[in-house]
Amino acid sequence: MGFRKEFKEFIMRGNVMDMAVGVIIGGAFSMIVSSLVDDMIMPVISLITGKIDFTNLFIALDGGDYKTIAAARDAGASVVAYGSFIQNVIQFLIIAFVLFLLIKGINKLHKPAPAAAPVTKICPFCKSEININATKCAFCGSDLKDWNEKNTKA
Repeated sequence: MGFRKEFKEFIMRGNVMDMAVGVIIGGAFSMIVSSLVDDMIMPVISLITGKIDFTNLFIALDGGDYKTIAAARDAGASVVAYGSFIQNVIQFLIIAFVLFLLIKGINKLHKPAPAAAPVTKICPFCKSEININATKCAFCGSDLKDWNEKNTKA
């Protein structure tokens, strides 16, 4: 029974649930980026490069001459599909760029914590560190009440 309870506590922790949500959203985001690359960016790049179809850029390792990558694979030839690799690199770069922008935006929202008010001060006579509200130095016994009044007025 202890193992089951421990597992339930682990699963219900906030960071595990956050990670699960992140993985699901990441998968959906990956599909969107894949569509962006496959359906919008690669056709434009293909047009710029003289109508090269990157999905059909491959090298057949058996030395055969095939019109498409599908034909080469159907013939049982091993292929190096470098066009698909190029598309995957472009997808990766787009995802990395979007994540960079997202993290940069989140970092702008986080403001640094204000500096904490000092809780100690230095005794002007013996240079020991003492409480900020002290009126007598615990180390040298100097009376700080008159010194505080003279030196803290603006």
